Amino acid sequence: MITLHGLRACDTCRRALRALEGAGHDVRLRDLRDDPPDRAGIARWRATLGPALLNTRSTTWRGLDADERRADPVTLMAAHPTLVKRPVVEMPDGTLHLGWTPATRATLGL
Repeated sequence: MITLHGLRACDTCRRALRALEGAGHDVRLRDLRDDPPDRAGIARWRATLGPALLNTRSTTWRGLDADERRADPVTLMAAHPTLVKRPVVEMPDGTLHLGWTPATRATLGL
């Protein structure tokens, strides 16, 4: 089963979910607000996906003050899961893809 880590209300996450289901994949949407990842999970994602995991274009990021923005990114995303760039697509074998980009879609055969 593919796990789509994102937000139920996010248009990009909804497009990704529809595309994956339309291609016949078994997909579960894990809403980051309702079921936030723990710090260890975020650290694993960041180790694999790099600094792009922190969404500095989000409304949440813009609402942080300068001191908060300087905090450890993993700690920051654990405290504010909406700072995670969406979606994080987790394949059954644990492979991760970040965002719903043309490269992600091509890798997934969509």
